Amino acid sequence: MAAYSAVISLLQTLEQRNTKLIIQNQTAKALESIHATAQYFHDVLEEASYNRRPTFDPEKTKSLEEVIRVAATDAEDVVELKFGQFIKVSRWTFGMLPHWDLLPLVEKMDTTKKQVMEILEVSVDLGIDTSFTSYVLVSDQLGDDVVHGLDDGLEIIVNRLTGPSTDLEIVTITGMGGIGKTTLAKKAYDHFPIRYRFDILAWVTVSQEFRGRNVYLQALHCISKQKDSVNEKDYDKMDESELADLLQKNLKHRRYLVVVDDIWRTDVWDRIRRIFPNDNNGSRILLTTRETEVAMYADTSSPHEMNLLTLENGWKLLCHKVFGPKHDHPHELEDTGKEIVKKCQGLPLTISVIAGHLCKMSRTLEGWKDVARTLSEVIATHSDKCLEVVGLSYHHLPNCLKPCFLSMAGFLEDFQIDTRRLIQLWIAEGFIKSSEGGKSLEEVAADYLEDLISRNLIQARKRRFNGEIKTCGIHDLLRDFCLIEAEMTKHMHVERTYPTLQTQKHNVRRFSFQALSYSVDDCCKLLPPVTKSIYLFSLLNLPYRPRIKLEILPIYRRNPVIHDFFSRFNLLRVLAILNTNVMFRSFPLVITKLFHLRYLQIQFDGDIPESISELQKLQFLICSGYPENVTLPEKIWMMKNLKCISLASRATYLPSPRRESILNKHLVTWMPNLEGFFGLSYASCTNEVFSGIPNLKRLIIRVPFSLGNRIPYRPMDMSSLGKLEAFKFYGLHSLENPIKSFVFPTSLRRLSLTWLKNFIWEDISSTVIMLPHLEELKLKRCRAWYGEWRFSDKDKVRSLKLLLLRSVNLRHLEASSDNFPNLKHLVLKECNILEEIPIDFGEICTLESIELHDCSATAEDSAREIEQEQEDMGNSSLKVYIHQRRNQPSNRGLVRTPFDGKLYY
Repeated sequence: MAAYSAVISLLQTLEQRNTKLIIQNQTAKALESIHATAQYFHDVLEEASYNRRPTFDPEKTKSLEEVIRVAATDAEDVVELKFGQFIKVSRWTFGMLPHWDLLPLVEKMDTTKKQVMEILEVSVDLGIDTSFTSYVLVSDQLGDDVVHGLDDGLEIIVNRLTGPSTDLEIVTITGMGGIGKTTLAKKAYDHFPIRYRFDILAWVTVSQEFRGRNVYLQALHCISKQKDSVNEKDYDKMDESELADLLQKNLKHRRYLVVVDDIWRTDVWDRIRRIFPNDNNGSRILLTTRETEVAMYADTSSPHEMNLLTLENGWKLLCHKVFGPKHDHPHELEDTGKEIVKKCQGLPLTISVIAGHLCKMSRTLEGWKDVARTLSEVIATHSDKCLEVVGLSYHHLPNCLKPCFLSMAGFLEDFQIDTRRLIQLWIAEGFIKSSEGGKSLEEVAADYLEDLISRNLIQARKRRFNGEIKTCGIHDLLRDFCLIEAEMTKHMHVERTYPTLQTQKHNVRRFSFQALSYSVDDCCKLLPPVTKSIYLFSLLNLPYRPRIKLEILPIYRRNPVIHDFFSRFNLLRVLAILNTNVMFRSFPLVITKLFHLRYLQIQFDGDIPESISELQKLQFLICSGYPENVTLPEKIWMMKNLKCISLASRATYLPSPRRESILNKHLVTWMPNLEGFFGLSYASCTNEVFSGIPNLKRLIIRVPFSLGNRIPYRPMDMSSLGKLEAFKFYGLHSLENPIKSFVFPTSLRRLSLTWLKNFIWEDISSTVIMLPHLEELKLKRCRAWYGEWRFSDKDKVRSLKLLLLRSVNLRHLEASSDNFPNLKHLVLKECNILEEIPIDFGEICTLESIELHDCSATAEDSAREIEQEQEDMGNSSLKVYIHQRRNQPSNRGLVRTPFDGKLYY
């Protein structure tokens, strides 16, 4: 919702102002008045979101939201411009922001507030519903129960419904809208053994708007068809509580199955659950829901999560819908048909909608190829059948999650988004509201992401071994909905084709360019000066250059056109150039004039200029480019709002902070908010530097290759980094025995060491044993003095859950289960000389998996032996995965299990 995100952003801007610069009492009062009105708008939107009012027709809703969006957006533009101008002047002179500059804005906000109040009062007087959530309810069912690929799921559900337990059990089915939850439930409901087992079967559909009377009537109507004693004529005379009592009496002392379809909230489940008696006779309740949270709440054991269809099953479904049960299709259509199914990404609803469209067409190859090319447009023309289904999940979201979800429209189709980058963008955009519970904005944003994933709106594409999300994405159907909703609500404009000349600039603040290329002139015509976010996946071509193909790397030279382009956007907060083929020859100095910039992602050649310190609001600096070594200016220490510095694979030299006089002001000597530094040069690892970044949580240190053998040995004491959780070190084989030089903080949870040379394995043991909270240890391409790693009986790595060894010269590992009492995953990659895995590792009760990638045959033998021994002892929880890319067949004749790729290291 653009109105909500605009209000939240305005509130944050007002709350983050520098109060030391507001010395006029009247100015402070003006800002407080604007803040109070913005808070009122926030409360109105929140109240509507949580259904505290009666509902309101959709046109009134759109009108009200648009009034609030325009007022909040314009107010923030004025406030930021005034503060930007004021701060620029006050650097050179003693000045103050006069309150009369804000009076027109105060009056405009008051006028808008009166408009909103009048709309709400009229709505109440007319008895109109004002919840903003009066949406058409669309079923998740696919029209019939023919969905290939549900057999395994059906067997699981039937087994749980017919299990031996006599307690009343709740079985849940969860998954995204359109995946076939209702269809699977119906197949189970109609299954002959189910109908034979239960005395009473009833089906109720809850949907978003819970109406208890309707739900109870649905169940009673089902019962009345199975029992002659029920008189349906009496229902009209009963109120809701009487119907609930009657339903409970009819279920009492009978073995029943009740399907509760399409339930959305836990509080609704609490109300329904009380109706069902537990007579210890094997009764069951089957729930379907899009909300994983609801599924887990109702069924704490193991909700059945539905997966998307495979290409094979998707093709069978399409054939059945288009050609009938015999699947008698022209052979020449198969390749194109499978291409269509692949683009549907395994969602049965999309496949069914496309099948309905294909049924109305002539069955020609050219016609099907046209559908494959224009799949998104075809889906959009069937929005009543397709987009409305997924739209229900969006409209059910609380306001705080809506802008985060709509932000997914800003990324390319099938784009895998690093979750850390996504969270940073949400924060920079102003979508994240500070928590009253003391959580940081990053923690709140991570909760938002988990919430959207649990609602099956965002997909976790890759997870770390501990469940943390590494990358995420979105289904194409949901992305199509995002694109439409983002445009309609003026949340963001996405350009996916080369733009035509615009007679009027778009009235939005966020833009994403996703076509092949654009000229600067066209971008300037498209973007208004108040633009706040630019996402660039395309090439930005200069007028004097010909159009360039994507695979050719354009290096933008210093050019006044670039200066003119960036200098137009004084309010820009986010500049994310995500196309890796776009690189500037040097850092564009004009960017340092964008005072309000919070997030900068860019590629350039050379160093970062001193004028970067002008970006006092910058929180996230993500840069990449050609030079191996980069030097940060000393003035970087003045940027106290920086949260993350990431310079990709570069080794970044950070000078030690010094206090000195600059224009009669003292240089800030530490960065209190910096939590991530990715690519710090080994040469910068001094006590002075570490003391200036005391709140660091994630750190990557690199040794520049250009240093060769000239690296001095010196201790690296990181004990002052008391909040450090994740540390990666990329060394060189020329760096002698660095293990002894490291002094790690005890807070460390993840440790990764790459390219170390001339150490002894026991140094690794003694180091990790001293880290009580260490959960991950990764050693990659390391060369020790000897190939034997021995643990004594007293050596215990108590918290370690993941041990990964990749391309190390380890021949013999001597360890027992006592040394790794909590290990969950052992991963070995390219360990060609490792003789075996200690057989005693099978005794580690927490061990869940052993993975081998291109390891020696004897190591594979030992892994299989451990697995077989555990199976013989009745332990089937330990899984062994062997992934082998060697072309030559193994002389051991082992049956290898391909790695399933679910965990990423």
